[in-house]
Amino acid sequence: MRMFAVTSMGMRLEAIALIALGTMTVGATAQSVSPRKAAQPARTESAPCPSGWLLDVDVCVPLPAEIADGPELQDVANAHRDRQGNWVRYDQIPRLPERPADYDLYRYPIPPGMPGGHAVISGYDLDQPNERQRRGPTLSHVGHGGVDLPQKKGTPIPMAALEHQEGDAEVLFVGDLFGRTVITLHTLREAGQVREYVLLFGHLDTPAPGIAKGAHLAVGDLVGTVGDTGSPELVHLHLEARRVRAGVNIRNEPGYKLVANECTIVCDPRNVLPLR
Repeated sequence: MRMFAVTSMGMRLEAIALIALGTMTVGATAQSVSPRKAAQPARTESAPCPSGWLLDVDVCVPLPAEIADGPELQDVANAHRDRQGNWVRYDQIPRLPERPADYDLYRYPIPPGMPGGHAVISGYDLDQPNERQRRGPTLSHVGHGGVDLPQKKGTPIPMAALEHQEGDAEVLFVGDLFGRTVITLHTLREAGQVREYVLLFGHLDTPAPGIAKGAHLAVGDLVGTVGDTGSPELVHLHLEARRVRAGVNIRNEPGYKLVANECTIVCDPRNVLPLR
């Protein structure tokens, strides 16, 4: 049994909510910096994660109340430790200053699943120092590039438009990636420029019937249903946004390349999610 597993909207979900509210991928560009001893949260069988952290499958997730942002920690932001103990820096688009930090101010594809009307149980942490980013025991999971939205298994996930989106979304991928996954392509007009973003819907119970690559989804069309595939016993939607790099024809790329650093840049989803 996993600590704080979200299998229903009952006692375990409320236990998570009492700890904290708010705060998987990152394609790394390998740039080794001088190695230091990695700061890893202590784990024991009785306490898989230390105080102030949440266990998400096999990964300890830092909770917002524990996040430090002092100047002495800023040199390790935008990086993580690799298995050899070296720093690896990566590309990412952190939250823009004009976008609110409060996750509750945004609209999500599914209704809030936590007590008090809160929606996000684990959020974007790639702009935090290394020791405050999501961590797997073997460093196979590093950083969290989206938001985790707990809800009951089978909850429908309708398509929602992103901020400044033009036209419908286009399905780029349906298959196994983050458990059962659907990835859609969105065209946004930002500051006079047209940019493409991909939106990843992960850990689905099932994709929508008949959904396939090349399909177009209007606002309200069904993407799939909430599940725990690839994340056993932790029922939630992993929602991740990535900006397509200039010059990349993303429609020609296979599924795993849609979230690779050379094709897309992970983006704080608060930059593109619409406000309530």
